[in-house]
Amino acid sequence: MPTVLGFEGSANKIGVGVVRDGAVLANPRRTYVTPPGTGFLPGDTARHHQAVILDLLQEALTEAGLASQDIDCIAYTKGPGMGAPLATVAVVARTIAQLWNKPLLGVNHCIGHIEMGRLITGATSPTVLYVSGGNTQVIAYSEHRYRIFGETIDIAVGNCLDRFARVLKISNDPSPGYNIEQMAKRGKKLVELPYTVKGMDVSFSGILSFIEDAAQRMLATGECTPEDLCFSLQETVFAMLVEITERAMAHCGSQEALIVGGVGCNVRLQEMMETMCQERGAQLFATDERFCIDNGAMIAQAGWEMFQAGYRTPLSESGITQRYRTDEVEVTWRD
Repeated sequence: MPTVLGFEGSANKIGVGVVRDGAVLANPRRTYVTPPGTGFLPGDTARHHQAVILDLLQEALTEAGLASQDIDCIAYTKGPGMGAPLATVAVVARTIAQLWNKPLLGVNHCIGHIEMGRLITGATSPTVLYVSGGNTQVIAYSEHRYRIFGETIDIAVGNCLDRFARVLKISNDPSPGYNIEQMAKRGKKLVELPYTVKGMDVSFSGILSFIEDAAQRMLATGECTPEDLCFSLQETVFAMLVEITERAMAHCGSQEALIVGGVGCNVRLQEMMETMCQERGAQLFATDERFCIDNGAMIAQAGWEMFQAGYRTPLSESGITQRYRTDEVEVTWRD
């Protein structure tokens, strides 16, 4: 019964999780929150993570009722993500692994999301819609790889939403995307926005530029409300995501869809995906904010799978990388 400790800190969330044979024993998390109208800078985010990571480690062990000798492996996020926060977490993971004399595993952040989603929902072989602040991909498993069938060609959908939140000076607490979601529920007018699907790929930078330019003018003239703009942006970008996911499902002959990543806990996106799945006779799987949003348990779970498959990361190779594609990893733990 291997027990894996996982460290996640690729962006503004820092989490430490403990997983043992499919059971999440602990999963505490902290978020670096900046003032409305601003984003989070790598250096400031890393300093936040440095300040709280050891407290989180102790909190996770206490919650799990475990000590260092009960841990079999240390897993950490190798990438992709922001350089400084990734490096902060990797240094702690390497140090703990050496102090406790435990094997180390560098985990692909994207695969952490997928394996957590599969564990929590019970989905067997789904087409995956991975949507977050840094990534937007449609993925399906084939021949020991998570293959990317479609993706953003510029910015991620979460980044698009976050940057629009800055235009409206929407609070970053608990997250700009969550606050846009709540405002969108009160929107009544659909403002026409660019809809950019290119084959299996999507583009969000043009939509963002358009709505950034139009927002102040339309609000000043009373053409629409901030709530209308949030509603319109959500409806447009989510429709694009549903379209490319459905096309991938048709190509793969898949009867399961799984949403992972921080944007995946958006209820409206889940509703739109559910409608599409029902029309196809397929089943939708999704999780709530405990597991959709970046967390340590997802790294621990992917690490657990890798540990069982015989993976180990030598100390000399235990660095980080800001660019680490989902399909770079050989998934030997799946048939």
